[in-house]
Amino acid sequence: MRIKPEDWYSLRKIGDDITFIEEPFIKEFFRCNIWHVRGRDRDMLVDSGMGVVSLTEWVPLVTERPLLAVASHTHFDHIGCHHEFEHRAVHGAEADILAQPTRANTLADPYVTDEIFDALPPEPYCSTSYNVEGATATRVLADGDVIDLGDRHFEVIHTPGHSPGGIALYEKKTQILFSGDILYDGPLIEDTYHADAADYLRSMERLLELPVSQVHGGHFGSFGQDRYRELISGWLDEKQRAAK
Repeated sequence: MRIKPEDWYSLRKIGDDITFIEEPFIKEFFRCNIWHVRGRDRDMLVDSGMGVVSLTEWVPLVTERPLLAVASHTHFDHIGCHHEFEHRAVHGAEADILAQPTRANTLADPYVTDEIFDALPPEPYCSTSYNVEGATATRVLADGDVIDLGDRHFEVIHTPGHSPGGIALYEKKTQILFSGDILYDGPLIEDTYHADAADYLRSMERLLELPVSQVHGGHFGSFGQDRYRELISGWLDEKQRAAK
């Protein structure tokens, strides 16, 4: 079965002027969380999904105002629609992948098959020929940079480990964190071709020190402060035990 493009995305307002956008017909493990954040002067989009259906054509919210599309990292499920946006941001360590994506460097190979869908995207989509369209960054991010939406300011926290250019975005005023794929409430992926165990450990230790009220991850559901500390502490304890 194939899904009509107008039915591909679902949206849910979750408060704090944040809208959760998802592709519900992709199985949960492979389904990227897309976050739209409204600011006074401009909006921010954190990740853009697989790109199998146009975001700008079928989700009017993302075209209503000036918007910066930020990539938490450059795996296929997070940057598929970045090419549709005039303003695109990514960490410098993965700017080359955003500009020149391949099935290998975005992990489309080996993960993109018909089996990752509960129902297929509309034609002419084909899993065997799927690839992300290249999109040169208009802004290259580094640790400590600030994304200014006018009345909202998100600090870029470089979180390598899952991938070399992974970032989290932190709003100090609200203590909201968009964590990308370094941390979410599900099985974390630490063995991709460009993952690094030592970097992952340092990133998790750094995040543990951050005062956080709400976490919106790259996959699975959002969670609060207690679960945040529980997930990171449990992960670190497991690594400590394994090292003995």
